[in-house]
This record gives sequence, structure tokens and C-alpha cells, in this order.
Amino acid sequence: MQRTSALLAVCFCAGLIAALFNSLAAWLGGAWGIASLAGVSLAPEFTKAWLYPRLVWGGIWGLTYFISVRPLRQRCHWVRKGLWFSLLPTTAQLFFIFPQSTPYGMLGLGLGALTPVFVIFYNLIWGFFTGVFARLLWGRG
Repeated sequence: MQRTSALLAVCFCAGLIAALFNSLAAWLGGAWGIASLAGVSLAPEFTKAWLYPRLVWGGIWGLTYFISVRPLRQRCHWVRKGLWFSLLPTTAQLFFIFPQSTPYGMLGLGLGALTPVFVIFYNLIWGFFTGVFARLLWGRG
């Protein structure tokens, strides 16, 4: 039971750290004008109020990643599984959060036609780093 709890904590921490990389990518994409070049209005300010909820949600989504690596025989291809699991927060953002919690509509198209591409890309960054850090934090155990 302790090993399961430890792996659960590792997945949460990996998701949280990955959310930091995801947030840095989103911020840099806006600060460097990459999003605006594509006609997308995603240029967040890097503040604590913007960052902290993203870190917590990254950790919570990391708990969903735990499902894929919990069985002992399934502890391989950590990064690939992270990339696949990044589709969960992407789907939630595009189909639930944008239309119901923001005025940007389905897929966030109110921010620009290529908004879904940026959301997918940023969440792939989260998935990649979740897999990397989960593997690094778990070690060979």
C-alpha cells in the first residue's frame, strides 16, 4: 500500500512540475508574440494569481496519469503515456472550460481560429514533462 501511495504522490508532483513547464511555454508564446502572429489572443501575464491554479490543476491531472502507471506491468513508456493523457486536460479545456466558464465559446474560438492548436501543443508539453518527471521521481523501483 505504501508503494501505491508513493506512486500517487510522484504522479501528482510530476503533473505539478509539468504544469510549470506548460505555463512557461504559454507565457513565452504570448510574450514573444508567437500566439498573436497566429491570430490567437493567448498572452497571459506571469503572475502568482495566474500560475498557482495552473500548478494545482497540473497536479490534479497528474493523478489521472497515475491510472496508467499504477499496475506494476504497466510501468513502461512513461512519456508516451503522458502524451496520451495530455488529451484529457485538452478535451476538458476545449469542450468544457472554454464554452462554460469563459465567453470564448466552444474550442476557445473567440480567442482565434488556431486556439485549439495552441491548447493541444501546450498540453502536449504538460504530458511530455509529466512522463519525464514521473519516471525520474519514481526511479528504478
